[in-house]
Amino acid sequence: MDERAALFELLLRLGDDCLILGHRVSEWCGHAPILEEDLAMPNMGLDLIGQARSLYAYAGEIEGKGRGEDDLAYLRSDREYRNLLLVERPNGDFAHTMLRQLYFAAFMEPYWREMAKSTDATLAGIAGKAVKEMAYHIRHAGEWVIRMGDGTEESARRMADAVEELTIYTDEMFQTDAVTDTLSAAGIAPDPSTLRAEWERTIDMVFTEAKLTLPKYQYPQIGGRAGLHGEEFGHLLSDLQYMQRTYPGMTW
Repeated sequence: MDERAALFELLLRLGDDCLILGHRVSEWCGHAPILEEDLAMPNMGLDLIGQARSLYAYAGEIEGKGRGEDDLAYLRSDREYRNLLLVERPNGDFAHTMLRQLYFAAFMEPYWREMAKSTDATLAGIAGKAVKEMAYHIRHAGEWVIRMGDGTEESARRMADAVEELTIYTDEMFQTDAVTDTLSAAGIAPDPSTLRAEWERTIDMVFTEAKLTLPKYQYPQIGGRAGLHGEEFGHLLSDLQYMQRTYPGMTW
């Protein structure tokens, strides 16, 4: 596969992951269970959206067709988004949100750490900042998973339900294809399959304290990288893209 085409595809994948999860997290603003989280959740959302901006801006440069971050964020159809199915899952209760955040951050922290060694200076620069943000996200979400998993009967039940519902979407993070193979061979981006062991160690460490067990699934849910999304994703985009579609030409 052509390296330039592979890099553009990867930038869309990563940018979409960050944008969509950042939007989901931002939905808690004004609705979080305590004031501290009403401040913390939007801040984590801003971390992710800031990463998305950098990735989309670079993707526009690589594509060379005059599209910028606004075009890539707001003016694509649902089938053109390449985000993981995990990040588009509805917030559900606070247990679901925190577990989703932990699952994603526990993958992206080592991913960005490896990306900081990239032969692509722009990607390495983005990774250098993002890895610190993901380390905080792991700590924050992990503390909540432990607090709820090893908390009351009600909180433990909710966290166990979140584990049962969300774990089936995690395998997609580690999938490889022509894009990942091309870029890992060139030293541009890490092979995601090599990060599974570290992800599992992080999750196991948190789950041990939270008294949770990571389930195994024979048939994981995948398709986001190919533009195959659930019904909820269409509702998310109608909210995310509303202002730009209604008032074309607006900027961030």
